[in-house]
Amino acid sequence: MTLRTQVRSIRQRAVSSMCARRLPLGNRGPIVSFTFDDFPRSALTIGGAILRRHGARGTYYAAAGLMDSVNHLGEQFRREDLDTLLRDGHELASHTFGHISCRSVSSSAFVKDIEKGRRAIESLTGSADFGNFAYPFGEVTLNTKRLVGPGLASARGIWGGLNTREVDLNLLRANSLYGGRENDDQVRSLILENERIGGWLIFYSHDVATTPSRYGCTADLLEFAVSLATQRRGTIATVADVVSGLRAGHLENECVPATVS
Repeated sequence: MTLRTQVRSIRQRAVSSMCARRLPLGNRGPIVSFTFDDFPRSALTIGGAILRRHGARGTYYAAAGLMDSVNHLGEQFRREDLDTLLRDGHELASHTFGHISCRSVSSSAFVKDIEKGRRAIESLTGSADFGNFAYPFGEVTLNTKRLVGPGLASARGIWGGLNTREVDLNLLRANSLYGGRENDDQVRSLILENERIGGWLIFYSHDVATTPSRYGCTADLLEFAVSLATQRRGTIATVADVVSGLRAGHLENECVPATVS
């Protein structure tokens, strides 16, 4: 293990253990959620169609400033895609406005961009989101975690693992769904382990294409993951559905004052 890897691991453990909003998952699991970041159109036109065929719905973390643009993930969502997404029962969540890293701006500027993104979604759709958010690039600092938590229903990262026993709403754990069917074993292992322990497994991806970006997956891999999750014990649910159920119970805020990043 390199020194950089060791430092990263220590930092992640520190951020994970502090400024948490923990509450018990109870016997709600096993649950699987499929989420898409940014979001590229293909995540809805292809990915959303796969979910619907299995009677499932996904969570789409939209960075409103990317609308109508094209980047390394392909064509990003259009205004009309938001209507389709909501009509099909998917969740529209937030991902800042400008898709900025919390490590590239001040914490106050980051919080303002989250608010700008949420206002943009409400302006575009005519209704507010459910307050669920994903950190762009998966980057989160202790100070950012402290500041964003009180104003959001949940905040999702990209640190792998299952959400079990007590769920931290300020930093939900999630696992990448990247590549193609060569990753079947990894997907199967996560779904079966989540079933065994009765946890909440969150997958995240970006584009869904025949030849996806390094941050996306093929339709075949998504089909495999959704099909297997459907066949196994448990449910497929949006982040909003899970979080609303959790928040109906007791919520304990363990956040301590933090100024480090």
